[in-house]
Amino acid sequence: QVQLVESGGGLVQPGESLRLSCAASGSLFSINYMGWYRQTPGKQRELVAQLTSGGSTNYADSVKGRFTISRDNAKNTVYLQMNSLKPEDTAVYYCNADIFRTAYYRTREWGQGTQVTVSS
Repeated sequence: QVQLVESGGGLVQPGESLRLSCAASGSLFSINYMGWYRQTPGKQRELVAQLTSGGSTNYADSVKGRFTISRDNAKNTVYLQMNSLKPEDTAVYYCNADIFRTAYYRTREWGQGTQVTVSS
């Protein structure tokens, strides 16, 4: 099976930066879409940023201008560069991908999540 593994989370102070990585491992044909979501206790999981195979991007208003999503096709990896972090960015961040396992078998996968904590 294909697995998504997030990394790069941690504890930082307000104003600092982090880069999250999400690597797709296993047998796959291509990746159509990858995105980042985040969730805090008692709240719904929300979309943070998304990137399509065509290169279009979308960001939540709360992170626009501070976060950047990018992709390395050779590594089957998507990144989320997070600058000027704020305490309200604290959450578990999840990677999501729309993957063609073969030319005909398409699935949607979630990573296990990585904790980002922004605190002074």
